[in-house]
Amino acid sequence: MPSPPAPPIAETAPTSAQVTDYDRAHLPTYLRLLDATSEGAPWEEVARVVLDLDPALEPDRARRAHETHLARARWLTEHGYRDLLRSAR
Repeated sequence: MPSPPAPPIAETAPTSAQVTDYDRAHLPTYLRLLDATSEGAPWEEVARVVLDLDPALEPDRARRAHETHLARARWLTEHGYRDLLRSAR
């Protein structure tokens, strides 16, 4: 059975020092962003495919969403994962 779709992408990702419900709901999105970035995919393609935003129609919004969500994904790999592990126990 497939998992339910993630809630819509916010214009900017959270900046809290703790993992948020938004983060938990978007973990697959964060992982896809990290994978696409490690493969060298252009941000425009990543915004379109992963974030479901059209950089041709909304370039500023798509760029901002991509940058902030990628930064949040990186934060989770460096710091936030501790909260995720604690909450999984």
